[in-house]
This record gives sequence, C-alpha cells and structure tokens, in this order.
Amino acid sequence: MPYAPIMAWTSLCNVDEVPKDGGKYVEIDGYRLAVFVDEGVPRVMDDACPHAGGPMSAGWTEDGCAVCPFHGWTFRMDTGELKSQPLMTIAVYKARLYAREGQPDLIQADLPMP
Repeated sequence: MPYAPIMAWTSLCNVDEVPKDGGKYVEIDGYRLAVFVDEGVPRVMDDACPHAGGPMSAGWTEDGCAVCPFHGWTFRMDTGELKSQPLMTIAVYKARLYAREGQPDLIQADLPMP
C-alpha cells in the first residue's frame, strides 16, 4: 500500500498581511511559501519558481495566476500549472481562511507533516 502523508492545517499569516495583487513570503516547518489572496480566496504555493528559483512571493497576481518577478513565468494558483505549458508545475497547497472573532482571519494551509 502506498504511503499517504499526514496533512495538518498550519496557520501562516493574517489575511490583511498579504498585499493586494501581490504575495507574502512565509517560512514555516521547513517550507518556504508564497501566500496570495485572489479575489478573496487564499492561495499557497512553493516560493521558489521551478524555472530559475525566483521568489514567487515577490511577484504579483494576474487573472488567477501568480507571476514570477524574474522572468514573468505565470503559474495558475489553483493547480500550479504554468499557464503556457501545463506540464511545468509548482507545488500548490490547499488553503483556507480561519475566522477569529475580533481579529483578522488567518490564512491556513494543509501542509504535509515531516
């Protein structure tokens, strides 16, 4: 039987810490992540672009995609596929907003536990 990794919801940041149309870098539990909010939906992916290692969190969002600031490679935030070449991908993680009374919502990601 194949090994299934244990996943756990991990709090990354407050939703109001993510710049509009931009990303936020979060390093937690050995993960280097780019966190975005696209039309109110939290999105989380690996921070390093698979092309040249550019920091995705320093890029911007456009039409449901995150754009790498180094060479403009555009990855779909829902699937991680490169928009122009779907066989090239970046890891994306399931994300959600966690509501807290009297405080900004938290962005959480379902990350594999080491």
